[in-house]
Amino acid sequence: MPDNEPWEYSLHIPNDLRAVTVSRRTLRLILTMHGLIRLVDVAELLATELITNAVRHTKGPAALRVRWSPPGTLRIGAWDADPEPPEPPVPFERGEDAEEGRGLALVRACADVWGWHPLARHGNRGKYVWCELGAA
Repeated sequence: MPDNEPWEYSLHIPNDLRAVTVSRRTLRLILTMHGLIRLVDVAELLATELITNAVRHTKGPAALRVRWSPPGTLRIGAWDADPEPPEPPVPFERGEDAEEGRGLALVRACADVWGWHPLARHGNRGKYVWCELGAA
């Protein structure tokens, strides 16, 4: 049974591709402990794409943020130090052979909604790319 109270976790990660696996496994543990096991597979896919983009396409640190808002919305987001907008998703039909741009296409296809916004914090600039899953 999912929690009826809101909660949020943040995981600050270095610019290291191994951080993608650490983020994915941490997310699985968080969702399992909060009774949201049915969301784990899709949430892991979404977090993997967001964190991979943050680590691959920027030079600084990144962060994974996971937030639950009752009665049933899971928000997964990735912060990175690059304030430039993410590349637009490549449609699957046109991007079958494309190596780049498929991650956000997966996010768009699997999430209920997604977006991004610039972010400034403690004098640091960057962006926050997020998506939401409904638990229903």
